[in-house]
Amino acid sequence: MAKARIRLRTYSYRFASEVLNSKLAIKQEIESILTDPSIDVPSLSRPAFNKILKEKFTTKGWESQPLVFGGKGDPKAKMDFMKDRIGIEVGFGHASFIGMDLLKFQTASYSNLDRIDVGVYIVATANFQKQMKVRYGLKWEGSLNFEKVEKYLPHFKSAIQVPIYVVGIDI
Repeated sequence: MAKARIRLRTYSYRFASEVLNSKLAIKQEIESILTDPSIDVPSLSRPAFNKILKEKFTTKGWESQPLVFGGKGDPKAKMDFMKDRIGIEVGFGHASFIGMDLLKFQTASYSNLDRIDVGVYIVATANFQKQMKVRYGLKWEGSLNFEKVEKYLPHFKSAIQVPIYVVGIDI
């Protein structure tokens, strides 16, 4: 059997793809990190994948765990990564975190903070979750998936005005 490789599915909310294309080298950097052939798919538990992504993004100069607010009385809300006005959230947690994750992008973009132009939301696809369980016995069900974000995000259009590029991890 051929070695499992990560493939990406994408969804562009509020012209996020076009915004990212204006920073094409960064977009390609994100995609190359996520599809790095050295990633051993059969070993990807959620914590292991988070650890791999932290190492790969920080090696490329991404700030890890930047504060969303960064002012007096800051509730210590953090984004996963930030670089060149692009914020990244890795959504491998429970599906109930979708609202909090999306609000981090909105807050960092507006509310006098003006720290990002676009958010990148990295989540697993339903197929990835199923294949990880069937092929490797790893528990991914219950975590947020690409299809749910793609379905729900347009309904948040009055609350979430920042462009968000959703990246689905698939195999």
